[in-house]
Formats: sequence, C-alpha cells, structure tokens
Amino acid sequence: MRHFTSVHDIGDLKSALERARFVKENPFADKELGRDKTMLLIFFNSSLRTRLSTQRAAMNLGMNVIVLDVNQGAWKLETERGVVMDGDKSEHILEAIPVMGSYCDIIGVRSFAGLTDKSADYSENILSQFIKYSGKPVVSMEAATGHPLQAFADIITIEEHKKCARPKVVMTWAPHPKALPQAVPNSFAQWSAAAGYDVTVVQPHGYELSPEFTKGCKIEYNQDKALEGADFVYAKNWSVFDDANYGKVICKDMDWTVSEKKMALTNNAFFMHCLPVRRNMIVTDAVIESPQSIVIPEAANRVVSAQTVIKDILKTL
Repeated sequence: MRHFTSVHDIGDLKSALERARFVKENPFADKELGRDKTMLLIFFNSSLRTRLSTQRAAMNLGMNVIVLDVNQGAWKLETERGVVMDGDKSEHILEAIPVMGSYCDIIGVRSFAGLTDKSADYSENILSQFIKYSGKPVVSMEAATGHPLQAFADIITIEEHKKCARPKVVMTWAPHPKALPQAVPNSFAQWSAAAGYDVTVVQPHGYELSPEFTKGCKIEYNQDKALEGADFVYAKNWSVFDDANYGKVICKDMDWTVSEKKMALTNNAFFMHCLPVRRNMIVTDAVIESPQSIVIPEAANRVVSAQTVIKDILKTL
C-alpha cells in the first residue's frame, strides 16, 4: 500500500482485520519498523481523536511525529491555481507540499469539505495535491468525501461485538444544528458493505448520499422500519449531497434523534457514533450512556486502525 484514502487501498478486508487484531494484541511488536522514520500530521481542521490516535499509532511503531496546524502554526496557504496572491495567504500549497515532504517519510492529511462547491469537494483537491506533489506516502486522516481511518476502526469494533456472521447494521441520519460533510457516512456505508454486513442507510428525503458510497446498501426513509431487528445502530448527521441543495441543512426534525424508544425497536443493538456527538440532538443521554453504547471502544480502535495502516506503509519503504 502506497497511499491510504479508501477501502480500496487496504487490500483484502478480512486479511486487514486479521492484521488489526494482531496490532491490538501486540501494540509494541513492531517498534523497530519505524525507527529513524518520521510521520508528519497536517491538520487543516480541528481534531481530537484523529490527532491523538494517529500520533499514538506512529509512536507505537517507533516513529518520530511532527504535528502541524496549518491555520494556527504556519503561513496561511493558498490552494487554488491562477490566483493573484495579494490577500492574507502568504504561501502556495504547491511550494509548501514538497517542502513538507522533504521533512518526513509519511504524511497524514486532514482537510474537510468546504460544502459550497460540490465539484471541488468531490475532486479531493487538497488530498490529491499532497499525493501528487509530496513524493511521500499519504494517509487520509479525513478528507472532503471520506474518513477511512474512522470507518476501518468502526469495522474493527463491529467485528469485536457482533453476535452473528452477518449482522444488520443501520446507519441513521440524525439532526444537527450545523451543516456537516458526508465524509464519515460515505466511508461507513462503503466499508460496511465491503465487510459483507446487511447494511441499511436511512435518512429523510433529500439526504441521499452518493451512490458511489452506498452501493450494496439498502436505502430507507422510515427510521422506525429501518431500525427493526438492527444489531448495530450508527447515528450520524450529514448535509445534502444533491446539486440543488449541496451542503445545506433542509431538515432538523428531532423525531430522528436516537432515543430509548428508537433503540427498543432493535435487536438489543449496540449504539455507535464517531464522536464528537451532540447529545440530545443526535442521541439521548440515556442511549449513549447505556451498556449497549460502544462509542468509547470504537474511539479507542482509532489507534488500531491507524497503526495497521501505517505499519503496512512502513513495510513498503
């Protein structure tokens, strides 16, 4: 594996899960693999779990780690070609990227969707430029359209908790006060389908995700119907994908909040969320604090997913 941007880069998923299991059981077994190697983590957006888990994963592998907050600890970067740089952006990303690449062996990049230009977001402009110009392996720590490290951790978590070979997994839209990207739901749907689960994506009309990511998933619009018999419930908000209303919030219906009443429709399902979560909008206190909530083990597995990916890349250097 040279770069990690989606489920397509991980190879056989069953084999990847076996490697992840080894990493979790033996977190320091490969400390010499990353000796004298450096990983640069670049954040264009805020982060808690991604920052800490990826840094810990690289350190478990014996790597040095450099963390850069582009909007706080560096010159403001221009990302578009052809502009006259007479504003507040002092450096162009086309010079910055190869310089960054010269200081490290692997680069992790986190850059969210702008949610104003669909074509720009879905072209993955920032991530693709790092892959093209850095000269180093690139790991997506969440991009405009996908969050593969989160989804990999989600699948690891489901594998650890599932009670049947092919569990029913329901990803449900839930209300949120702000417009959020489609990255997490895109990846969760794609990875869950790749894992062979019985996957249902349920949302209000107008919130359909790109078919590129929901291929192999059932699409539903009645939340109660979708939740019936579910083994896992993954709650997540996302903004509109279609061209006419891209990036907008067209619904804040609180009936979609995952509550005890909603969970009672399931097969005593486990509750999942990528965090951070808006309590009593996405999910009620009672549900997220219940014994069936696995959001903390899910977050802990972010170290495992990142370490498995970084280890695979280090083996190619």
